[in-house]
Amino acid sequence: MAFELPSLPHTLPTEEILSRFKTDLQGLTPAEAQNRLAQFGPNLLPEGKKRSPLVMFLHQFRDPMILLLLAAGAVSVVIGEGQDAIVIVVIVVLNSLVGFIQEFRAEKAMTLLRSMAAPQATVRRAGNTLTIPAADLVVGDLVLLEAGQIVPADTRLVECASLKVDESSLTGESVAVEKNLATLADPALQLGDRHNMAHKSTIITYGRGLGVVTATGLDTEVGNIARLLGAAETVKTPLQQRLARVSRNLAGAALAICGVVFV
Repeated sequence: MAFELPSLPHTLPTEEILSRFKTDLQGLTPAEAQNRLAQFGPNLLPEGKKRSPLVMFLHQFRDPMILLLLAAGAVSVVIGEGQDAIVIVVIVVLNSLVGFIQEFRAEKAMTLLRSMAAPQATVRRAGNTLTIPAADLVVGDLVLLEAGQIVPADTRLVECASLKVDESSLTGESVAVEKNLATLADPALQLGDRHNMAHKSTIITYGRGLGVVTATGLDTEVGNIARLLGAAETVKTPLQQRLARVSRNLAGAALAICGVVFV
C-alpha cells in the first residue's frame, strides 16, 4: 500500500509526527525505505538538458511568428522597403534577446540550486546510524543534523539542542534562525517563521537536532523554487507579450501587402 504524504507538518505536534509519517525513533527499515524511494523518487532536483548560450539564443527563433516576421523582412528588402525591413529585424532581435536572457538566468539559477544540495546525509535506519547519499533519502527517514552540515531534505524537528539554521538561501534573512519543537497552529505561516522545520539546502550553523524527512526533491521548498524557475522558460514577460502583439500586427500587414502586390 502506497504511503500518503501528510501535509503541513509544522502544524503537527512532535508526538504525532512519527505516527503520521509511519516511522519511529529507530528509523525506517531498509525495505520500507526502498518502497518509499520507488514511490517518491530520488531526493534530487531535475538537472535538465544543458544547452550552450548560442543554442539558447537560436532556440528563440523557432517561434512560427518570428519566422514569419523574418520572411516579411525578406519580402520588404526585395520590394525595396528597407526601412520596414530594419524595423522588423530590430523587433525580432529584441524579442529574441529578452527570451534568451530569461532562459539563461533561469538555467544559471537552477545550476546554483543544485550545487547547494547536500551530497550525503546521516540517517538512522532500523536503529543503525548510516551515512548515505542524500539522493537516497525518503519521507519518514530520521536525519541527524549537526553544525556545519547542509540540510539534505525538508524535515520536521523531533529533537533539538540549541539548533540554529542559516536560511538566507530561502528567506533572505541574514541572521541564523534558532529552532525549537513548538507546534505552530497557523497553516499559512510564512516559511521563515516555521521554527520547527529545517529545509533542504539551508545550513546548520550551531547545535544539533533530529528531524523526520517530510519532503524530498521537487516537493521541498527549494524544489518549489526550481519549479518556478523552470516555468520562467515558458512564461512571457510583459515586454515579450507586447512585442508579440506588434509582431502579429506587422506580420498581418506584411501579408496584406504581399497579397496586394501579388494581385
